Amino acid sequence: MSLWEVFKFALRGVGANKLRSGLTMLGILIGVGAVILLVAVGNGSAKAVEKSLQALGTNTLTVQGGRTANARTGYSTDLTLDVAEALKAAPDVKSVSPVVQSSQTLTYEGTEHSVQQVIGTYPSYFEASNSVVETGSAFAPEDVDQASRVIVLGSTTATELFPETDPIGKQVGVGGQIFTVVGVLKAKGSIGLANPDDVAIAPLSAVQRALTGYGPINSILIEAISADAVNVAQAEVTAILNERMHVTNTASAPYTIRNASQLLETRTATAETFTVLLGAVAAISLLVGGIGITNIMMVTVTERTREIGIRKALGAPRRVILTQFLIEATLLSLIGGGLGVAAALLGANFKIVGIQPVVVPSSIALALGVSVAIGLFFGSYPASRAAALRPIDALRYE
Repeated sequence: MSLWEVFKFALRGVGANKLRSGLTMLGILIGVGAVILLVAVGNGSAKAVEKSLQALGTNTLTVQGGRTANARTGYSTDLTLDVAEALKAAPDVKSVSPVVQSSQTLTYEGTEHSVQQVIGTYPSYFEASNSVVETGSAFAPEDVDQASRVIVLGSTTATELFPETDPIGKQVGVGGQIFTVVGVLKAKGSIGLANPDDVAIAPLSAVQRALTGYGPINSILIEAISADAVNVAQAEVTAILNERMHVTNTASAPYTIRNASQLLETRTATAETFTVLLGAVAAISLLVGGIGITNIMMVTVTERTREIGIRKALGAPRRVILTQFLIEATLLSLIGGGLGVAAALLGANFKIVGIQPVVVPSSIALALGVSVAIGLFFGSYPASRAAALRPIDALRYE
């Protein structure tokens, strides 16, 4: 008997009980679809985090003050403009942007909007933080020198204050002080609970004069000359800070440095672990589907015991019986797996818990391969049992 004839027998066996075969394939469909879709959700989450962090700039360092140092050491614990200027001497530093920040209520013709990030800084901040001006323009170094009261709004802030009006050239109240809007930033997209688009940026000197006073600055945003030079720039910045702030014990340094590229790597690694975990959970349902195949094939062998006996009595060799039942189990698994792939690709077009799934091509191949392996593995015992039946015992079976 040729392989094609064996295949036709197997196909006929699968179609003999359509409802039972359909329910078996449904188990595999759910397992394969869940694996592909949940891995796609995890991958989509990783892509979203990576995109959001890259939107904030990945070749940057942020120096923050505020850590308490021992008063007996005698060194300064404040970040100042002089310290920021000294950091420009680092060879691998492209720009240095001191930052003062406060939360203020912005008003325009009776409309109020609370902004948590009203930032005073230098023009270099826009490039370093990947803040692109979509309409209007950013302020210039001359505006910092003259403490000009001009302001650039984030896209969310502009929408809240000017839902139907072009904000460029309009005057807004910021903490009771008047600033003129000169630009609106391009939207970056939210990151969890934070919204980088709900921001207002103005010249540092103007914010200090009108809102915060001339105390210490809150942080310093540093842009390295390239993403590959971030770690080198961090070492250079650390050395300058220790020298300028007379730090002798780095364990008690009155500042912290956040490395954007390291943060991106950490978030990406976390997201990848999350993806693997989701895939492992989904794989359990695929295993359950495989157990279902074993159960159904055992029932099939029992029901067709007499048929098996007749075929063996007529001279059908053991390998033919074994191959037929293995093909039946593999067909159930493969068809169910194919339908599961189709269902997953369809589901990937919709957002799941706010995340747009991104299908990983390798997960499709892996899921289909596993579904075939499950058919062979879980179908091997029923198939070998059928092939091992003695013709005389099978013919006696009622």
